[in-house]
Amino acid sequence: MIKPRLGYFDLTMIIVSLVIGIGIFRTPAIVAEQAGTATVFFAAWVLGGLISVFGALCFAEIGARLPAAGGFYRVFSYCYHPAYAFMLNWSMIITNSASAIGVAIVGAEYINPVFLPASLQGETGIRITAVSVVLVLAALNFAGIRTGARTQNFLSVLKIVLILACCTAIFTAAPADTATAATAQPEATGHWLPALGVCLIAVFFTFGGYQNTVNYGADVRDASRTIPRGIVTGIAIIMGLYLLLNYAYVQVIGLDRMGDTPLLASELAGAILGDRGFQAASVLIFISILGFINTSLISNPRIYYAMAEDGMLPPAFRKVNNRTMVQEFALGFFVTLMLVSLFLLGTFEKIVNYVMFIDSLALASAVAALFILRRRQPGFTGYRVRWFPVIPVVFIFVLLGVTVSVAWSDSSAALYGAVIFFAGYPLHLLFRRIFRS
Repeated sequence: MIKPRLGYFDLTMIIVSLVIGIGIFRTPAIVAEQAGTATVFFAAWVLGGLISVFGALCFAEIGARLPAAGGFYRVFSYCYHPAYAFMLNWSMIITNSASAIGVAIVGAEYINPVFLPASLQGETGIRITAVSVVLVLAALNFAGIRTGARTQNFLSVLKIVLILACCTAIFTAAPADTATAATAQPEATGHWLPALGVCLIAVFFTFGGYQNTVNYGADVRDASRTIPRGIVTGIAIIMGLYLLLNYAYVQVIGLDRMGDTPLLASELAGAILGDRGFQAASVLIFISILGFINTSLISNPRIYYAMAEDGMLPPAFRKVNNRTMVQEFALGFFVTLMLVSLFLLGTFEKIVNYVMFIDSLALASAVAALFILRRRQPGFTGYRVRWFPVIPVVFIFVLLGVTVSVAWSDSSAALYGAVIFFAGYPLHLLFRRIFRS
């Protein structure tokens, strides 16, 4: 029996830590390129934050109803046909590795200008650095080295401080040429809805992490009051930081230049402190990225372990080295998927589209499971989302719209995602035959 121990402040800080990653230092360049106007640009961030609140509330109820370890993937196996559940979970195994290598690419983009010569500033240099980072961290994890909670908390605080420090550029740097920004992509104003849909792909990638509230629904004291307050406060803090930093990007760099300036945070730091500020910000962001990748290398093999216990993956995924306590096969499999994703998809933009094609479908399916859970558990007395079914229906509609936006804007990334998804069906049949006993 799980005893509730988390309070309002605890849950708020958990939400902030789950969501704020490194996307905010890179994805605004993608959003600016697609938006064309400041109105669409900022509307995408506000709408993304609001829908993330809806999603976090829904996942909190799901977690309260299914307080099981590995809760997110168990939602599918509990509520859906085993074949569909496996196809979703299989797809997410692949996209998690793509997300991690996407983060490594961002780290390479930030650190390469500081340490590598001009001849290695292109795609080749980025791949070399990304592969090197992954292999070094993988080697450390194979040796049994683990990052502790204090290290991760320090890195999270570092990101918040870095965001606030970059925002001071609003007051210290010369504003961008607004005349140039105003004339950028003038025809975009006539097609704001498709532009908004495409912008939401990168925005939701940046807000990703709120779905992990599924793991805390049974751990919160006075859940009916604490969960909505903690989630709304946490997302409000995140949205405030994101909007403030994006406002600084637009004011200092200019909306028209942001699409051609992937190193946005370093540019802001450079506007405050010159070249040294640019280099310092690049190094700090790279350190933060190392922490994220290392966490992915630790956590994803654990997901494989839980799925192998349920017979959804071969037994090799739950084998643990008795000396180092490392899941060597699972870790090696995850690292291999990361490297394959790097060379198959290439750019960060491609990876974002590919990941969100699967993730948006999976998130919409998970929230749709709430209708099934309410029907199966009519006497449930724990946390329940208010304004049901409006909140889950809006969330599902918007997330499916993101899936359509990926298919419309990047058909090749959508095709990769669709192939991975449907490849799960024959794998399900194979594993069911092998592990039926």
